[in-house]
Amino acid sequence: MDAVTRISGSTRLVGLIGSPVTYSGSPAIHNAVFERMGYDYAFVPFDVKPENLESAVRGMEALGFLGYNVTAPYKNAIVPYLHEISRTAEIMGAVSTVVIQNGRSLGDNADGAAFMRNLVLNGINVRGKKITVLGAGGAASAVAVQAALDGVAQIDVFNRQESYLQRGYELIERLHGYSPCEISLYALSDEDQLRTSLAESALVVNTTTVGYPDDPGCLLAADMLRPELIVADLVYNPRDTELIQLARSCGCKTVDGAGPFVQQAAIAERLWLGREMPVDFAMETFFAE
Repeated sequence: MDAVTRISGSTRLVGLIGSPVTYSGSPAIHNAVFERMGYDYAFVPFDVKPENLESAVRGMEALGFLGYNVTAPYKNAIVPYLHEISRTAEIMGAVSTVVIQNGRSLGDNADGAAFMRNLVLNGINVRGKKITVLGAGGAASAVAVQAALDGVAQIDVFNRQESYLQRGYELIERLHGYSPCEISLYALSDEDQLRTSLAESALVVNTTTVGYPDDPGCLLAADMLRPELIVADLVYNPRDTELIQLARSCGCKTVDGAGPFVQQAAIAERLWLGREMPVDFAMETFFAE
C-alpha cells in the first residue's frame, strides 16, 4: 500500500522536529510499522528553524498531532514551550518525546531508557562500574541520568561545546538528590584526562552527532582503546560509523546506534498510541546485518 492510498480523512499524525532531519530513519520505521499493523497513522518529519521552535510546538497542538519526537538541536531548547514534562525529563533537562493530550504538550525522554535497555539486550551490565560519555547535549544528559539512576557508579562526561558547560554543571547538581553516582565534567579537548577516563571505564559512548553524514569523523584515536573497553555509538546512520569500525579493529566489543534508536521508537509509539511496536520487524527490515 503506498502513501497516497494509505492516508485517509481519518489518519492521525505523529512526527519529528529538529534540524537537520534529512538523515532521520524515524519516518521510514514508523510508517512501515503503521502499514504492517494496519494502523491509520502517519509519521512526518519537520526541519524547524530555531526562531520557529515555539510556533512549531503550538502548530502541532493546533493541528491535532498525537505527538512527536524531538531531535538535535532542540532536546533542551524545547522544554520551556511544553506544558508539562516528566520527572526524568526534568532531571535530564531534555525532552525526546512529546505527547499531545487535550491540546497540552507533555514532554518525556526515552533516550536514556532506550540506551540502557539495549545494553541489557546485548548482555552488558555496567551497574557499579564507571563509564565515559562523549558529548554534553540532550542525548548525553539522557544517557548519563538514566545510567546514574540504573546504578552506574561513576560517569565522566566530556563536553566539546563551551555553550553546554553550564548546562552540564546544572545537570550534575540536579542528579545529586536522586543518585549517589559520581559525575565529573571535562572538556573533550583535555586529551590526558580523556585517556585516563577511558583506561578506568568499562564503556564509552558517543552521544554527539560526530559520525552522521553531515558531521563525519571519530572523536577517539586507536591508542586510546583497549580490548576490554566496550564502545557504543548513538549514531545509527550509518550504522557502521568510523568509531565503531575503529573499536572493532582494536578488538573492542561494540554496540552501534541501531538498537537504541529502535528501542526509543518503540517507547515513543507506546506513549503516543498505547500500543506495542514490533521491534523485531523494525530491526530485521531496516538494520539487518
